[in-house]
Amino acid sequence: MMTKLVQRLLVFFIGLPLTVCLVLYLPQKNHIAVNLVVILLSALGAIEFSDMLRKKEPALPRWEAAILGSLVPLAMTLMVSFGFSGQSISIALILGAFWLLVSRIFSPADKFETIISRVSSGFAVIIYPGLFMAWVIRMSLFSRSDMVILMFLLMVIANDSAAWAVGMLFGKGNRGIIPASPNKSIAGFIGGFVASILIGIGAVHFAPETFPARLFPAPLPGIILGFISGLAGTLGDLGESAMKRSSNIKDSGTIIPGRGGILDTIDSIALAAPVFYVLYWILF
Repeated sequence: MMTKLVQRLLVFFIGLPLTVCLVLYLPQKNHIAVNLVVILLSALGAIEFSDMLRKKEPALPRWEAAILGSLVPLAMTLMVSFGFSGQSISIALILGAFWLLVSRIFSPADKFETIISRVSSGFAVIIYPGLFMAWVIRMSLFSRSDMVILMFLLMVIANDSAAWAVGMLFGKGNRGIIPASPNKSIAGFIGGFVASILIGIGAVHFAPETFPARLFPAPLPGIILGFISGLAGTLGDLGESAMKRSSNIKDSGTIIPGRGGILDTIDSIALAAPVFYVLYWILF
């Protein structure tokens, strides 16, 4: 237990500064560095998701899952960083669907019974994590995108970290309310929401040029942004937990010490990204 705690703290205290530096000090070509990291994470997350699906049904080869999972983030990067047409996303989705539907035509007869499962898993990894993660890249199009991306990541990370820390300290008697993730506690949920709301309030207060209170008086827009984005991130974490429970695995992988796999790390980011994007567009 202590080893996992130390590992998780080390990942946090190393990963958070690296994330901040990546966003603030490498903004070239609409954050091409961030965008490439998102593409990589989407590919690795798609591999883990495909492996998870394979526990129940035949799924894609890992190389195919990686390509399909990174397809939409790659198309989004071509659009925001290299000026490709906005139709790039639609083209990527069509190419992915076309490949899945025609690539099995000449499969051996004894493989026909697995085709539906493999095609279904292909569409699944295109959407999750691929399509969801592409919204992080799309944030690069906002004015002052460095602050927008940074506040989004801090909001999700703060929610996840505070939920874990508060749950460890005060969640002993109030766990088990959600069967998909019985270790999650009411105290942890409250701590996570408070943290993401505080980040939202801080964004409105300390970066008013990026988060101007136009629709509602401050700090209400920050509270709304923090609460709903935090809720989306929490649901993303719980959704992945439900899939892991269905697959009878504890973690999606082992690549990140103390956390598990890539999908365990980006599950909250993936679901919160489109929600944060839409909320920012409406509120600010």
